[in-house]
Amino acid sequence: MSGGPAQAELEALAAAVGEALLQRGERLATAESCTGGWIGQCCTAIAGSSNWFDRGFITYSNEAKQDMLGVPRQTLRSEGAVSEATAGAMVQGAIARSRAQWALAVSGIAGPTGGTPAKPVGTVCFAWAGPEDWVALETRHFAGDREAVRAQTVAHALDVLRQRLQAPVLA
Repeated sequence: MSGGPAQAELEALAAAVGEALLQRGERLATAESCTGGWIGQCCTAIAGSSNWFDRGFITYSNEAKQDMLGVPRQTLRSEGAVSEATAGAMVQGAIARSRAQWALAVSGIAGPTGGTPAKPVGTVCFAWAGPEDWVALETRHFAGDREAVRAQTVAHALDVLRQRLQAPVLA
């Protein structure tokens, strides 16, 4: 791998997410585009993940985002597939179409082609959702080749969720 976290690191993050979900008695769904199921693969590599991982949606095409997650066609047209608006719609669709309390979504340009001046290669949009209508959106720019961008995307998506799950619950 060139420049990204190693698979063992990614699986350790997934295991930490899983432990936190188990403690809460809650489940996770994923909606992935540029990572092609890599986040789900890291989660399901953990023994016992069936107790906390509900399902993963691999929605690489715009049509899949619409069909499987209900992303509005107008959002894809006006904002593009790689946008916080699309990632937000993806994460909401994953929650609505699963039995999970938590979801994460990623959509990005892993390269080596496909970038534009406004959205260069390495641009990734993230969305996370959880109980009590919690939603977070973020856009990051990662350096490196396709594999490095994808690995950094997996790591960041899981790490933000891990931090949120491990934060003290506020009354």
